[in-house]
Order: sequence, then structure tokens, then C-alpha cells
Amino acid sequence: MRHPLCPQFGTCGGCTAQHIEYCIQLENKKKALAHALGKASFLDKTFSENNIKLFSGNEFYYRNRMDFLFHSNNTNFHLNDTGSNGIIGIGLRKKDDYKKIIDVEKCVISNKKLNELLTEIRSFFMGKERNKPVDIFNVNRDIFNMNTRTGTLRYVVIRAPQNDSSISFVLNPDSKRINETLEQIKEFAKITSANNVLVAYVPSQADVSISDDFFVVKGTDMLKETYLGKTFFYHSQGFFQNNSEMAEKMHEYCLNLLTSYSQYTKPAHLLDLYGGVGTFGIINADLFKGVTIVESVKQCIDAADKNIVANKIKNAKAVVLDAINLKKLKLPEPLFVITDPPRSGMDMKTIEQLKILKPKLILYVSCNVQQLAKDIPKFKQYKIKSAALFDLFPQTVHSEAVVELVRTV
Repeated sequence: MRHPLCPQFGTCGGCTAQHIEYCIQLENKKKALAHALGKASFLDKTFSENNIKLFSGNEFYYRNRMDFLFHSNNTNFHLNDTGSNGIIGIGLRKKDDYKKIIDVEKCVISNKKLNELLTEIRSFFMGKERNKPVDIFNVNRDIFNMNTRTGTLRYVVIRAPQNDSSISFVLNPDSKRINETLEQIKEFAKITSANNVLVAYVPSQADVSISDDFFVVKGTDMLKETYLGKTFFYHSQGFFQNNSEMAEKMHEYCLNLLTSYSQYTKPAHLLDLYGGVGTFGIINADLFKGVTIVESVKQCIDAADKNIVANKIKNAKAVVLDAINLKKLKLPEPLFVITDPPRSGMDMKTIEQLKILKPKLILYVSCNVQQLAKDIPKFKQYKIKSAALFDLFPQTVHSEAVVELVRTV
């Protein structure tokens, strides 16, 4: 056991493992993955956690995205604090109490730039930047109340990948005070160091931090990241890996693994399933005759098309398609597959279609080892050749895994 770095640990609902030495966190995650893979009846009985390759990086200050909430919990403030009116704050949900928010001045798992942007936001919206008293009554009304579903300011989503940054203010469009809040955000956009500032609207009865209903106040709605020399654009309102360092290590591992099959890949086709903005397909395109990127979210496929052009990839195409409708695609043989499903895993219809397609190799990328344990045994025509764990989420129980499945029949 060790002393947690964050003073809010145990109260904040975010990190759960800061009190555990990092080496032990990694051991626990390896054991969890080994246990999950051990449920596959066809697995070699000699397979253990010692066979799992482990990749880790910075255990703190690694996240490039955080979704903070505006709040007005009086108990989190001292009324005489300099620059604070005792009403408005920005933080994260309290552990085991969804409707309570813990004020956060600095997040120790968020990267340096993200924390700098958090400071800018707190300084402005808590009245310090404007160097004038804040009308407590008005500010209190501006904050969204989760019980009454009224108020304006809800989330602020900060994204700070390598060499880029974005702040999205999530507002309640049903609020009668929204115009005043918009003027404040426009004023903030003039002084922030963030490249992009956006406003997103989420109806009062919904509780999400991204939306298709948005507009740009400053900059653009797209962000840019670089993996292994490839450029990737992705939408500020979409999904992208929140640990740049470890995501790049994972991509490098997959590239090296597929390169070891180069004698088989040159005439083959690669299916990048649940492909997002096309990272796996684009990074590995040079190894294959052709690449098909499949993703159900059009916003992601639009970005994938842009990324194909930006990286001068000539043999790849991106398709808007739900994975359960995979049978609608005509895919060339021989086939290799990288599948990176959400936490809910792969639908049985998708798995059955993959069995029909008979890819020579499947790289299963998983962010949920419990679901991985359910999905892997369904591929009885394959054997597990290797497995690797990537700790994209230090100080939590979560991780990413890459399992190499080779067809045997």
C-alpha cells in the first residue's frame, strides 16, 4: 500500500487504485487477462500470465481527455477563499454518489496541458480572470441542477492530445439563461490557450457529454493526433484513445506482429472492424494489397476518409456499416482482421460472419477482459498464439489487450 498522490482519492469516483503500488496494479491486470483467456477451452494449458507481454508507460499525468462537471455544492468550498464565491465549481462525480460533485483543481492522471486548461476554465468561471465580484445568485442559476434538470452549464470536456487542444462546453438548451452563458463562453474563448472552443447542446433529460448538436466558437471541430508518423484527425465530439503514449505503443506492437506475417499479407486484404477513424487500417495499409475500414458512426468514417487522404493511402476505403451487417460486404481472400469492439464486445451475428469469412488471422483488441473471456471461446477454429496487455488506464482496473488468434482448420 502507498499514499495516494491525489488529495481527493477515495472521495472522487475516478481513480480506484492509487493506494496500490503500480507494479502490483500491473500484476493484477495481467492475472485478470490470464484468467479471462484461461476460460477458452482450446487454450494450451501451459498458458499463464507469464506468457502475456506487458506494456506500460507513465502512471500519472497521462490522460488527454477529461469530462468535468460544473457544480454548486457549497460544502466543497470555504466562502472566504480568494477568488471563490462559495457557489460555482468544476469537478468530478463523488464515489458512490452520482449526483454529488467533488471539486477538482488538478487531476493527477491528466496530462500537463489538460490541467493547464482546467486552471484557465476555473479561473475564468469562478470569477478570478475577470477580476470582479461574481453575482452569486446569477452564477448559482447558471449551473445545471441534476435534481430539477434546470440551469445552463453542465459539462466541460477538455481534450489535449499531442500538439492540439479542445474545450467543449456542454449546455442545457432548455435553459432560459443560455444567451448570457454563451456570451461568457465567447469572452473566455478570446483568452484561453486552447486551440479550439466549442459549445454542445444536450437536452435536460439526457446525461451525456458529447453531442451532434454543436457549434464552433474558436478554431475547428477536429483534433489531430500522430501515431508512428501517421496523422489522424478525429472529431471533438467523438471517441479517440485518451492515452497517447500507450496507444502508440499498442499500434507499434500490432504493426510489428503483422509485419511478421509479411510473406502472407502482401496478397491479402485487411479488415479493420469497429475501425473508428481508421488508425489500425491506415497504419498497417502498406503490408496489405487492400484495406477496408468498417465503422457504424458516419462522423468517424468522414474522419477516416480525411485520414486516408492525409496519409496518402492508396489501397484503403472506409465504409459506414454496423458490424452486425458485415455479410453485406464482399471482402477479398485471403483475409486478415483487426477487431476493436466497444466494451460490450462483438455481436454473435458479427462473430458468425467472421467464421464464414475464415480470416487467416484475427487480432482481437479489447478494452474489457470480462467480455473478452466471453467472446474468445466462440472462435473455436482458432488458437491463441500470443497475448499482450497495454495499460492505457493506470490507477484504475481497466486496461487494453491484444490477442492474436490464428486459424487452425
